Amino acid sequence: MYLKRAVLGLGLAVGVAGLALANEPAISSSTADHSKFPGLQKDFTSGPEVTEACLECHTEADDQFMHSIHFRWDYEQPETGQRLGKKNVINAFCGSVAGNEPRCTSCHAGYGWEDMSQEPPKDTNAKDCLVCHDKSDQYTKLATGAGHPPMEAKGKTITGAKAWVVDLKKAAMSVGMPDRDNCGNCHFYGGGGDNVKHGDLSSVLYDPPREVDVHMSKDGENMVCSDCHVSDRHQWAGSRYNVTASDPHGTGKPGEARSAATCQSCHDNDPHPANIKGLKLNDHTDKLACQTCHIPEYARGGVPTKSFWDWSTAGKLNEDGSIIKEDNYVSSSGKHMHTYMSTKGHFDYAEDATPHYAWFDGQVEYSTIDRKIDPTQVVDVNQIKGDPTDGTSRIWPFKRMEGRQAYDSVNNTLVYTHVWGPKTDTAFWTNFDWPKAIEAGMKAANQPYSGQYGFVDTYMYWPITHMVAPAEQAVDCVECHAEDGRLANVAGVFMPGTNTNSLVGLLGKALILLTLLGVLGHAALRLFSRNGGSHE
Repeated sequence: MYLKRAVLGLGLAVGVAGLALANEPAISSSTADHSKFPGLQKDFTSGPEVTEACLECHTEADDQFMHSIHFRWDYEQPETGQRLGKKNVINAFCGSVAGNEPRCTSCHAGYGWEDMSQEPPKDTNAKDCLVCHDKSDQYTKLATGAGHPPMEAKGKTITGAKAWVVDLKKAAMSVGMPDRDNCGNCHFYGGGGDNVKHGDLSSVLYDPPREVDVHMSKDGENMVCSDCHVSDRHQWAGSRYNVTASDPHGTGKPGEARSAATCQSCHDNDPHPANIKGLKLNDHTDKLACQTCHIPEYARGGVPTKSFWDWSTAGKLNEDGSIIKEDNYVSSSGKHMHTYMSTKGHFDYAEDATPHYAWFDGQVEYSTIDRKIDPTQVVDVNQIKGDPTDGTSRIWPFKRMEGRQAYDSVNNTLVYTHVWGPKTDTAFWTNFDWPKAIEAGMKAANQPYSGQYGFVDTYMYWPITHMVAPAEQAVDCVECHAEDGRLANVAGVFMPGTNTNSLVGLLGKALILLTLLGVLGHAALRLFSRNGGSHE
């Protein structure tokens, strides 16, 4: 992106020469045309066969990728020491990956991982090169295929569409750098549907209008995910398990190395213009994340996000034993959404939603099986950390997912649940039997279970970092500096204008009253003097 801006600047500087260059035919940025490689010009019968062909040239890619979080789904949080990653955590959506393979591993960046109690497949050809590098726009994964692409028009894809036969030869010869389509096919559909999970990642970002995302829009910067999530040897910047909440080293200078997916790495820490308002806004950057002002709402663009999910009501059936489905929410685009399903319980949705705000230092602690919960309180599935005095934390926007999910009522821990499995008698979506589903899920995760369960209210927090609005649509000062403003419930911050009955507010009122009395007194004196003078 910096190189592109630098070339544009140079073209403008040289005037006529720049205009001449602009009229030249487009030149590929790659030094290789993969459609000309003989090793790719054959009819492949599986994804692993394509990977074998890729590794004939890209000899180190296998070793690099096998250590990435995209492949391992396993991450040790450096601050808390917790084992995180999709393999380990419990979430407020479909519960857990463990016990629900190969449904959940359909989005794994590899092939054939069907058991979370085992490491990902170690075969060199088990890595999926095409999921990130296909440019043919017809490569996809089967929704229940443990990462494999559909080789027949049967079932559904990971986006919920009817499956088609993938042309692996066409995909292999098309490869290039990842774009929004590559990333979005998995990340936009996490949690079981379009924008279900994150709230700021939906199908609208394939080709968003400028008012939805100024960075990704073709009318804006036309950026792709990897412009921010830079990579080095298949290791990506940006993780919800260990977020760079503030970046004091971000410079925004073209040509300088970037290793963090932060706003400051492009815009630096003083991004606003050098005028009265801009200087005051720059004075906020030591307390506010850029996203707090520049993402005024999430779930924009017509795709709602789930805001509430109650698993405790799941399992109800019609009198004839058939599954119940109710579609009582209509999105702004006119789509009817499930509000109750026998398989999943009750839902609610949000669109153009105001975020939840909290201090955040980037560290997240999950209620994994080693963390006891208090079932009399709302349980944080993932607890966000932050302190207004530590110099690192910033006030961040979050989607706060509200839910009700199962827990071990003796051990006081959240539980893993076996929900998907059409050929088993323990999958909840097949037999609607919570005792069997929980016992099977805990066994699959190799975790202790008392045999007793209940349901507990939960919150789960998702940092909001996408759907950046144009500057003219940023949060206005008065939306925070007002009584019951956006940040009214954030501890450890004084917001002028938010509480007119506080000590400072009362002093302000007193000053205004004294000023008014002074003005009235001055006017009275002037009037008295003038009237007195008329009698002379």
